Amino acid sequence: MIFNFRKANGLTENDVTDESVYKERRAILKTLGYVGAGSLLATARSANAGPFDWFNSDEASKFVTSPLDFTKAKATSDILTPEEKATTYNNFYEFGTGKGDPVEKAQDFKVNPWTLKVEGLVEKPLTLAYEDLFSMFSLEERIYRLRCVEAWSMVIPWIGFSLANIIKKAQPLSKAKYVSFQTLYDPKQMPGQSSRFIGGGVDYPYVEGLRLDEAMQPLTMLSVGMYGKTLPPQNGAPIRLVVPWKYGFKSIKSIVKIVLTDKQPPTTWQTLAADEYGFYANVNPKVDHPRWSQARERRIVSGGLFEQNRIDTLPFNGYEEVAPLYKGLDLRKFY
Repeated sequence: MIFNFRKANGLTENDVTDESVYKERRAILKTLGYVGAGSLLATARSANAGPFDWFNSDEASKFVTSPLDFTKAKATSDILTPEEKATTYNNFYEFGTGKGDPVEKAQDFKVNPWTLKVEGLVEKPLTLAYEDLFSMFSLEERIYRLRCVEAWSMVIPWIGFSLANIIKKAQPLSKAKYVSFQTLYDPKQMPGQSSRFIGGGVDYPYVEGLRLDEAMQPLTMLSVGMYGKTLPPQNGAPIRLVVPWKYGFKSIKSIVKIVLTDKQPPTTWQTLAADEYGFYANVNPKVDHPRWSQARERRIVSGGLFEQNRIDTLPFNGYEEVAPLYKGLDLRKFY
């Protein structure tokens, strides 16, 4: 597996305040840059399988030939969210509506075997197995801001590849204008899908969508890992979408199907409450949710629900390089 380290709007390992363990792992990753398929290891609570956990092992440390110079992170609002927070405070209604439900109820979720299909208006439909998710494309680590529509946010180091890579491999037809996504439907493993009470009244399976040009934007990512490990089940294992300039509900988890289409696809939250959740869902501090302001957010760092780490929300979550995608579009109407 080849790991590249991509600058994403200036957020790199030196632009966030890191945990000491995370710094050590980054040194190993940067020095090595490669790990063979034979080094896949399993973990228990953090993920069902751990292609990246090898980097934290004693075996990996033997390959570090010299210490790397890690400049002390400058003081910014972009403090890396501790792994423990990012993996225990989640929205994943398939496992319940409480923030702690996913980590509690998803630990027996099976991700291998897995099948991801890419179909629709494409020249070459794809069917990817679990192993393909980690080997078909070069993997990059990207540190992205995550802004929830509920006005809290995190900063997370994801591992994955640009969604554009998989779309190009499928060779979209000229008629394709949109990309739709679907989460696994498995009520036996996902209790929220078997009960409208547990699952928040959502009509499952969960579906999402992007315009094709949004999907092809280099920042749009399919993630298979975070914090140097495979994705935990509560965070969308084995593969999820990450669109950093949109509210978090657009970043659909545990994807089994990607379909290119000529029509705007339905999305779960727009179907459920169109007056509150639009198709675009771009982070916009000037457009409030009907029930709360979006001008500021609570950056989750280390405290609890009432920590006072409040910061101003940035247009497009700070990723203003995507603004040309919406030139001439009324972002109050197309929210």
